[in-house]
Amino acid sequence: MSTESAAAEVAEPEAPEAAAEPEAEAAPEADATPEEADAPEEAAGPDEDAGPEEADATGADDGSGSAADAEGKAEAGSELSEAEAELAAQRELRQRIEERKAAKEGPLEAGAKLQGTAADLLAAVRAVESGEKPVASAFREPQPVAPRRPAPEPVRRPAPEAPAAPAEPAADAVAAVAAVLSEGGAPAALAPRAAAALGEGADERLREDPWQLLRLPGVRPEQADGFARALLGDACGPGDERRGRALTVWLLEQAALAGHTALDADALTAALGQRAVPDPEEAAQGALAEGDVLVFQDALEDAPQVAPAAAPDGEGADPEAEATAPVRVLFGLERYAMAEESLADGLARVINSLPKEDGSGPDAEAWESAASAASGSAAELIRAVAAHGLVLHTGGEAARAEPAALVAAARSLGLRVCAAAHTADGQRRLAEHTGTGADDGEGAAEGAGTAVTVAGLLSGRQGPGRDADGALAVDLLVVLDAPQLDVEAAAMLVESLPDGARLVLSGDPGVLWSAGPGRVFADVLAARACPQIASRTPDPGPLGELVSGIGVGELTEVAAPDKEVVIVPVHDAADAIRRTVQLVADSVPRAIGVPAEHTQVITPGHGGAAGTRALNAALKERLNPGPGRFGGFDPGDRVAHAPVPGRTALGRVVRADAEGLHLECDGAPVVVAKERVEQSVRHAWAVTAHQAAGRRWPAAVVVLPGDAAAALTRPWVYAAFSRAERHLSVVQGVAQALPRAVAERPAKERTTRLRTLLRPQLPETD
Repeated sequence: MSTESAAAEVAEPEAPEAAAEPEAEAAPEADATPEEADAPEEAAGPDEDAGPEEADATGADDGSGSAADAEGKAEAGSELSEAEAELAAQRELRQRIEERKAAKEGPLEAGAKLQGTAADLLAAVRAVESGEKPVASAFREPQPVAPRRPAPEPVRRPAPEAPAAPAEPAADAVAAVAAVLSEGGAPAALAPRAAAALGEGADERLREDPWQLLRLPGVRPEQADGFARALLGDACGPGDERRGRALTVWLLEQAALAGHTALDADALTAALGQRAVPDPEEAAQGALAEGDVLVFQDALEDAPQVAPAAAPDGEGADPEAEATAPVRVLFGLERYAMAEESLADGLARVINSLPKEDGSGPDAEAWESAASAASGSAAELIRAVAAHGLVLHTGGEAARAEPAALVAAARSLGLRVCAAAHTADGQRRLAEHTGTGADDGEGAAEGAGTAVTVAGLLSGRQGPGRDADGALAVDLLVVLDAPQLDVEAAAMLVESLPDGARLVLSGDPGVLWSAGPGRVFADVLAARACPQIASRTPDPGPLGELVSGIGVGELTEVAAPDKEVVIVPVHDAADAIRRTVQLVADSVPRAIGVPAEHTQVITPGHGGAAGTRALNAALKERLNPGPGRFGGFDPGDRVAHAPVPGRTALGRVVRADAEGLHLECDGAPVVVAKERVEQSVRHAWAVTAHQAAGRRWPAAVVVLPGDAAAALTRPWVYAAFSRAERHLSVVQGVAQALPRAVAERPAKERTTRLRTLLRPQLPETD
């Protein structure tokens, strides 16, 4: 595929129209730091599937703008129950993890919180430098469990009522916090959230440690520094230990937004140094000593053993001393450390607890009969699931038929089966493959084998319900779009499985990783913890050929006799916007027969001259002009709604009234309270690739403005191009940067610990 294929444009040459004003391609806002810029999409930056409730914090320097993007009250309606219930499930998971961690005896090789003072960090750093052996592992292989008796018929749980919202801070507490904020030059509007986040005595906490303001989502270090100077005057400075501790936590939170579950000690101290912390190591030590962060020593994989050090008297090393494995020191937040350790424990339990044949389930002959009825990779998948608790399956869109065949086979064997996808669109496509209904959470399509969303399953609004022990009433859970699982969602799923249940994770390894922290699917694949079935079913047609080539690092020109793939070269951002609007509103409907409402625009980032903001403004003006009477929205607008960070639903505006903005998202009604509209809703004729993950449209227009060249990677191009079912237009302004990104830029690395935590718990193989 090359830019010379412009002759294959979707439509005839453009009709004469007013020429766009000349405009040079603008780079992303140059005055923004990497953390706050509306940068083109990275692995999972703040502009990604954190969704409309973004953390870009533009305008943060004035001390008032960015901090307004904090979490507020949850909205009413059906989406409220699911979002709140999912958050409640997360809290329950963390409580269980804490109880289990408290019951463990002895330190862990990786993941134990070190006690003590600054010497702990220094000792850890020396361990890296000297190759000192890490502490002994306390992991114990799970004991075999007794075969699980058949559970009673699954009981459908009604959709859980939304948990009671956290109590609003008392008016006098809010007033006291507002007084402190005003004294420090911060907007008093932050007072309710600061009082809620900091708890009792929030005003005194802020006065004693002004950098506690960084605990509020959206607040920038520059704002917190200005607030501290106003309150403390000469009593504070860049080296203030309170500032160092707060910045350490803030940097780890920013790393989580980028997909990391931990940071290397060197990377953390370097970042602290860039924030003008004079002694970064001391700052990290302070955060560690206060319990704000955890430190881990993880063995370096595939690193050579370090020979014993020479004796102090110069007589050489002790011949009986053992060589040690070098380690790396990582810092992380407890939230993600707990989730990652819980996930490793849970996966090990699934791998090791598959029950023996005892007559309570299908025997080997029954499984083989089911496999024989299938063919190719589907048969291989069924045979692997028959013998193993955890199985990984990889493949593209067409390969979804194989886990669907597994679901049908398991149902025919009398097993309780649940299949989950990332989005409602994925749920619909899965239901078409399995021949079952899609569970809408309202009692429709109940029973084993129905298709659900991961969020609906975790919240309790969809799925088979729970057994008497609170575990999901399933014998087999099949999760599609597995690369989109972040570490917390994956931990909740695995924690919910009963002993003896089988788990299949299926997905396309070429797409972008999850919007939230972690790279669960990639880590489990790399750990080689279980059988891996690679589909041999390719995606058909020119689009399938194009995407398959991208997956192996080749951007090739494909024959597209029916204009399945079209390249539209553009000169600058203004030209890119004009041609995109023309394609969506005119060319694709006329030449391909796909109406504008079924065509999705995908671009690398929200900001920039041709990001989602600029494209959505132009597309709204053409497709649904209106005054934006309710927070910039009108009935009929296409929107993205993020009820909680990391989850985005796409839909349309229905109407607005005193209750709020009424949406229809993924077929369900949603009401967004007026005060939440600005933070949680944005227009969605154009979205980013992370927001498009797990969804497909009849036609897609991928816009690559010149300022996006540096952000393109092979997974981004793969994910964006594979969203189209029938037609793909590529508005190309990056020239040769596109084939270079496909050939030379694999996935951006994330620092995670799952593979290290999982490997010691796997059964040894000969």
